[in-house]
Amino acid sequence: MKHLLPIALCLLSLPLHGIEWFTHKSAVYPGTIRHYAFHQTPKLDPKKPAALMVFQDGHAYAGGEFQAPKVIDKLVTDGALPPMLLVFINPGVFAEELPSAPGWNVPKGPKSNRSVEYDTLSAQYAQMLEKEILPLAEKRQMLSKDPKQRAICGMSSGGICAFTVAWERPQLFGKVMSHIGSFTNIRGGHVYPSLIRKEPLRPLRIFLQDGSNDLDNEHGNWFLSNQQMAAALKFRNYDYQFVTDDGAHNGKAGGKVFAESLRWLWR
Repeated sequence: MKHLLPIALCLLSLPLHGIEWFTHKSAVYPGTIRHYAFHQTPKLDPKKPAALMVFQDGHAYAGGEFQAPKVIDKLVTDGALPPMLLVFINPGVFAEELPSAPGWNVPKGPKSNRSVEYDTLSAQYAQMLEKEILPLAEKRQMLSKDPKQRAICGMSSGGICAFTVAWERPQLFGKVMSHIGSFTNIRGGHVYPSLIRKEPLRPLRIFLQDGSNDLDNEHGNWFLSNQQMAAALKFRNYDYQFVTDDGAHNGKAGGKVFAESLRWLWR
C-alpha cells in the first residue's frame, strides 16, 4: 500500500494555550481534518535526536488539568525528563475546514471520527502518526528512533488509543500513559486483558490511572476494565504502574499526579 504524505496544512490565526495550532487533512482517514500543535521543551539541541511524547485529545493536555507544556518544561529544566518535542493532536472531523480553536467537538458541529480513530483495535491510527504527523514533527526537531525515548498518552478513548498504537507498533513507541482509559467494549477494547495474557510480550512501559467513580454503562465498567488491564500486566510481569483514586470520568485526578507519573514513565 502506498503511503501518502499530508495533503493540507494551514496555520491558525490565534494560538491556544500559548502554542500555535495547525490543521491537517489526512490521507489515512480520507475526508477528515484535525488540529495539531508542537511544543519544544528547554535544552533541545537541533543537532541531536530528541525524545518524543504524543498526546491524543491534544487540546485537553496542552491546557486544562494537565498543562503539559508547563509541567514538562519544569521537569526537563530540573533534569527529571530528557529534552523532548511534544506533539498535541486532536481527532479528525469530517469537514473542509476547522474555523474554531481546538476543543471538544460540540454535538451540532462536524461529524467526529474520534471513536473510529481511538477505539478501533488496529494499526491504522499508528500509520497516520508515522506517515503523516511525525514527518512534520521531524521538520521541527530531529527525533530519536529509540522507542524507549518515545511516549504516547491519552485519556478515555484517547487512553486506549495510546495503548493500541504501542501494542501494534512497539518499535514506534515504548512508553504508554493512559488516564481513565476506555478499555471497554466500545469497539472491542475489552479484549485487551486477554490479549496481554496470551500474546508475546511487548517491550513496553505502561502507566494507567482510573477512579472508582468512573463510567458504568452499556459498554462496560471503566474502573473494572482498568483493574483487569492492571491484573493482566502484572501477570505477564510488564513494567507498569496503576494509580487509583475515587475520581470520575475526567482529567482532575490524572492532572494531580501528572508530574509524578511523568517522572515514573521516563525514569
